[in-house]
Amino acid sequence: MTNQTARVLELIKRFNSGQKVCIEALQYDMLWEGKSIKTIRRDLDVIKAIFPNSFYRIQGEIGCYKAITNELFSNIISAQNLSLLVQTFNIANRSNLFKTLQIDSADKAILEKKVKESKDIYLFKNKPFENKTNNLELFQKLEHAIYHRKEIAIEYKPANRVIKRVIKPYKIVFMNENFYIASEVESANYQFTLFRISKIVDITFTQKEFHQKREIAQFIKDMQSPMARYQPNYREALIKVVLEVAPKKANHFKLKKHLPSQKILEEKEDGSLLLEYTITQFEEIEDLIKRWIPHIKVIEPKTLKEKICLDLQEYLNIAENN
Repeated sequence: MTNQTARVLELIKRFNSGQKVCIEALQYDMLWEGKSIKTIRRDLDVIKAIFPNSFYRIQGEIGCYKAITNELFSNIISAQNLSLLVQTFNIANRSNLFKTLQIDSADKAILEKKVKESKDIYLFKNKPFENKTNNLELFQKLEHAIYHRKEIAIEYKPANRVIKRVIKPYKIVFMNENFYIASEVESANYQFTLFRISKIVDITFTQKEFHQKREIAQFIKDMQSPMARYQPNYREALIKVVLEVAPKKANHFKLKKHLPSQKILEEKEDGSLLLEYTITQFEEIEDLIKRWIPHIKVIEPKTLKEKICLDLQEYLNIAENN
């Protein structure tokens, strides 16, 4: 276990037991012996970064802190973050990413033990993660390119042929059980695309640097699905969709947002819901609608309703002919 890890864990233990933590007093503690005030503040900052509302400065006592409440701090550690910890650990392990985490071996053993213990409580069922032996090297190159704003050339194999593209990588995005590289692309047809990382065969650096475009960076933050489509001034082209959900399935939509933009416009007397979504193109929401038929119908826009009806009619014709 690293020295800082030991110190941070000790601080968490003291906060969790309701003790007052004072920077001046810690300088005389064995764990912080010879450490500067700046080092002690960095230890506190580690906790603050992960649990921003966990402790507060005691008024009238310089450099002294206390947990907001014992119960709250305990809940923050054991309840709100445990499921996230398990999911993150599973994603990292199953995608060969855990090797990239610079964690001391003793700390890693503690983490693995806690995750194993949590499996008595939590069970996560996911679709199989795509995995490749060169994932680690690919991710390291992508991380370097993103951090240093380096243009890269990728060889991409979505099907049976390899496509070469020169891209400006902005972010590694995890959506719908897959990792993507969100990139600016200089093309007459499109300026932005998502490439599934598992389908990247090779990466080379072009030796060129780039500056991120603010609008594309914001679009990546706003994306709701891999089907999101970027265009300049994309916010002006957003599409409002209104759906009606039958009473029998209304609770599914009350308890879960199927897209981040989901908003309840009205709950009718019969229990049905009117929902609003904001999307970049119909493809973002078509699968959701088709998955919930016959318990859902399109109210607006009319063109989307017509498209869904045409798709269903085409399916019925094919089924009938077979």
